[in-house]
Amino acid sequence: MPLTPQELLTQLDHLQIQAQTHHHPPLRTVEESKALRGDLPGLHCKNLFLKDKKKQLWLVVAAEDRPINLKELKGKIGSAHLSFGKADLLQEVLGVSPGSVTPFSLINDVDKQVRVVLDSHMMAEPLINYHPLTNEMTTALSPEGLRQFIRHCGHEFSEVEL
Repeated sequence: MPLTPQELLTQLDHLQIQAQTHHHPPLRTVEESKALRGDLPGLHCKNLFLKDKKKQLWLVVAAEDRPINLKELKGKIGSAHLSFGKADLLQEVLGVSPGSVTPFSLINDVDKQVRVVLDSHMMAEPLINYHPLTNEMTTALSPEGLRQFIRHCGHEFSEVEL
């Protein structure tokens, strides 16, 4: 059973990862986020749930304005041909729906099916923002806090210049 947003936030507290969460109307796209988020501090990010031709799953996390070309991306991350993962697969593996994809959802990937790629530009920022399993909240934390969380989930990750 996927964790709830509150269970996730409790887990961050338990791990002593400093994070601040803001509530807001549902934000499904980067464009909606830019229009409705107000003055939330930190870099805002996008998350791509991808599947390659060899059926390997990927979560690519980048700054919201970073252009991502899937044909070029496969060479940078060492994947086969990439396409977007379907909503039912996203729900099955990461326990979230489209519009709520987040590195925090790795906590629901108990079989460690997803390979994680973090944009090195994003990871150089002091504060980064993600949805905590729901697009009705945004949680800010440090890049080191994100690294700690991903490791806690049992996932390895690559930091790549996208």
